[in-house]
Amino acid sequence: MDAGIQYYKAQLKSNKSFWPRFPAKPNIEGKTILEFGCGKGAFCIDLARENPKKIIGIDMHQQGIEFAKMNLDKNFPEFKDKVSFVYDDINKWQTQLKFDYIVSKQTFEHTFHLDKVLNSMYNLLNLNGKIYTGFGPLYNFFNGDHGLTKAFLPWFHLILPEKFLIQRANIKRDEKIKSIQDLGLNMYSLKEYKSFFYNSKFEVNFFKTNCTSNKLSIPFKILSKINFLEEYCSFNIFAILNKKK
Repeated sequence: MDAGIQYYKAQLKSNKSFWPRFPAKPNIEGKTILEFGCGKGAFCIDLARENPKKIIGIDMHQQGIEFAKMNLDKNFPEFKDKVSFVYDDINKWQTQLKFDYIVSKQTFEHTFHLDKVLNSMYNLLNLNGKIYTGFGPLYNFFNGDHGLTKAFLPWFHLILPEKFLIQRANIKRDEKIKSIQDLGLNMYSLKEYKSFFYNSKFEVNFFKTNCTSNKLSIPFKILSKINFLEEYCSFNIFAILNKKK
């Protein structure tokens, strides 16, 4: 199966677990929506079924956007009047549009300069507009390197020297990396995410870690209640940020 289709189907599957992790799902009928980090567009297509006024997916990966546009044209022509995709950096994107909601799924752990991104999102939202974001694993969790450093054992990407991890990651890579960030991992800690959110212009309506119904997560939920272990036993974040003024 084509890798693009595989990724798209994986996105579709993960969409089902996104909204249940929030206190309530917003009514998006007739609303303007921006998806930040839309990948190959699966979430935008799902949201289009709920009759928003307009939905735009933005991403900095050109191949993903090209797939999303092709898939929309070929398989979902009924949504072409309300769904579009943009290949751009949200901090540089030139648009006059304002949005009621910005949604972002599994993207903030790959987002650099998050303070600037949040500021750009603030400017793109209508008054009382909201961001709904959910993402993980966080870098300091046991698999927070997404397997990209080839550390293999839990938390070893935090223990082993970065130089060693870079050497391992480069073994089968044509395009060599010089830092862990080159793998698309921002390496932010839970503490840093809290700082970004609570020190932004937004009001934080909801902030929760370890959002899942998977029973295997129970030990981590318990251990994360211990102050010095919270950083290393928190695997995801789900948050709602509200533009109040």
